Amino acid sequence: MSKGILLVNLGSPDSPTPKDVKKYLGEFLMDERVIDIPLAARTALVKGVILNTRPKQSAAAYQKIWWEEGSPLIVISERLQNKIQKQVDFPVALAMRYGSMTIKKGLQELVDKGVDEVFLIPLYPQFAMATTETILVLAEEVRKAHFPNLKISDLKAFYNKPDYIEVLSNSVAKHLEGVDYEHLLFSYHGVPERHIRKRDITKSHCKIDGNCCATESKAHEFCYRHQCLEVTRLVGEKLNLEEGTFSTSFQSRLGFDPWLRPYTDRTIERFGKDGLEKMAIVTPAFVSDCLETLEEIAMEGEEIFHEVGGKEFTTIPCLNDDDEWVALLTKWINAWATAETTA
Repeated sequence: MSKGILLVNLGSPDSPTPKDVKKYLGEFLMDERVIDIPLAARTALVKGVILNTRPKQSAAAYQKIWWEEGSPLIVISERLQNKIQKQVDFPVALAMRYGSMTIKKGLQELVDKGVDEVFLIPLYPQFAMATTETILVLAEEVRKAHFPNLKISDLKAFYNKPDYIEVLSNSVAKHLEGVDYEHLLFSYHGVPERHIRKRDITKSHCKIDGNCCATESKAHEFCYRHQCLEVTRLVGEKLNLEEGTFSTSFQSRLGFDPWLRPYTDRTIERFGKDGLEKMAIVTPAFVSDCLETLEEIAMEGEEIFHEVGGKEFTTIPCLNDDDEWVALLTKWINAWATAETTA
């Protein structure tokens, strides 16, 4: 069989204009795994409320971080794709879950090159309904409808793989070298608490009570909260961080339902009000810098910190196209190819 690789990230508007942002947000927010309420209610909320107010605001945010080459998320993902392509013998395609760089186009590109076996890599360390799951579900729908003879396997959540933790820890250490900071905050993209309970395969373990994520359970395989907390713990151990000098928070909440806590913006504000003068922040739910890291954290987060008295705010970049990260993905790809060949 002829093998190929499909890297999949979240996506981006085609431009930072309200028109393109509205189109992108419409597709994103109408996904039943992002806003998981009945279709009629979701349609009323998204098309009746959010898309009439949010696109202009979001477009202004995108304009702040847009690069000359285009969307940072897309540009960085393309750099990653190109670097990996130079390291492997298989064609490497790139797709986005939302926007014009569709999964169908990515698979078609591989099929046109003679590929009949695809290793799909969701570019998310942790599993979540609104990230990994929605990618895998759509990829299977596209396969059945358009590429029925194509075989697709996927990279599972890698949040706790020792080699990933090492690469992430090395990146954090490198960017904090020479930086004087008092606290390191690990900020992850938030999800509604109900998402955690919905994906509890035991139907009883996930109580979000401060204990369940630290108690061993089969539920952890699909528990985003546990997986985020585990990344923080493992990196803390790897870097020998002292207890009390690092913590976890969740950003980017939407609406009024309970989301994972503590919230990043309020945590930053609290740190400043409590007298913390120097903080650093890393965002390990993302492997590529994007709106949520470049604008929400590096701009808005820093502004909040300074407004309440904080002095120095250090933002650690995502892994992006870091050579160690490229080498690790290449290692995983070659391991998959070898296993598939000998299977």
